Amino acid sequence: MIEPRNRVVQLRRFGGPEELEVVDAPLPTAGPGEVRVRVLASGLEYTDTLIRRHVYPQTAARRPPFVMGYDVVGEIDQLGDGVSGFQLGDRVADMTVLGSNATYCTLQANHLTPVPESLDVAQAATLILSWMTAYQLLHRAGKVQAGQRILVHGAAGAVGQALLVLGSMARLQLWGAAHGRHATLIRELGATPIDYQREDFTRVLPGGFDVVFDGIAEDGYRRSIAALKPGGLLCAYGYSAGVQGQRRMLTMLMWIARLYLWRWLPGGRRALFYSINAMRLQHPEWFVEDLKRLLALLGSGAIQPRVAERISLDEVAEAHWRLEAGGLEGKLVLCPDLSSRHDHRAA
Repeated sequence: MIEPRNRVVQLRRFGGPEELEVVDAPLPTAGPGEVRVRVLASGLEYTDTLIRRHVYPQTAARRPPFVMGYDVVGEIDQLGDGVSGFQLGDRVADMTVLGSNATYCTLQANHLTPVPESLDVAQAATLILSWMTAYQLLHRAGKVQAGQRILVHGAAGAVGQALLVLGSMARLQLWGAAHGRHATLIRELGATPIDYQREDFTRVLPGGFDVVFDGIAEDGYRRSIAALKPGGLLCAYGYSAGVQGQRRMLTMLMWIARLYLWRWLPGGRRALFYSINAMRLQHPEWFVEDLKRLLALLGSGAIQPRVAERISLDEVAEAHWRLEAGGLEGKLVLCPDLSSRHDHRAA
């Protein structure tokens, strides 16, 4: 029997997408308490570009070369010692942070969430980071209530779209800030669009918003705080403006640290920084519970995550360029079983 081939997306050194390479790697073996999966789908995240450029705090201690890949839906093909509750052929999901942009990878069995076989694996993969972040921002961090007035920055992005869809389901009044070309999409998702290039979001709603969800950090989150009503809450979860401005990691960490100092602001306003990794560490049971809920919504058709494109391993570097350019209205999902467009053209 021929041993399966393992190919991985490896980061050679910190920098641009050109530092990514697809290489052959040894086939991993499931250790005690682990399973090995054949990767069916792995989302490509804006967060991956932060890791690649060495401006993501959670992976700051890691040094290349290492394998990229923040999340995974896979099929179990090997069980390690002591694993119970799963069997060969089961589909499972996990948030890996690193290591899942590959043909095969190993996962901790106690971190896994079952994935029904009826679900589209690419859509299921979109839920693990982007939709989970949105769900927990709304219901775990923001604790939103029906009727509240909510502003979502980056509303056309993966997390932004999920915030609008799940916010509509929670009966919130929604405004979405994005480039003007995304206005139609934002209306379709149940929100009032704000063209951030032409409109001042701090003046859109007299009295201010109840909650602002900000993954941009324009002016170090100061403008988002200015858009809050007295007693309002800023839920920050990213700093893409700093990345695009090529700020150093220390600068962006200072922005986050300042939020903790600003936890209570004049007028009873509050600020917090949400990290999906920190929340999973503190409440691992929430992660599985919330992902199961999202998978059930996907299965029922209540949510329909947008997959912009399914790509092969050989197209990951190009996909990173596209992520950094912005403008995508859906998620890029790596499906290792796909052959590349180059292979299609050659055929």
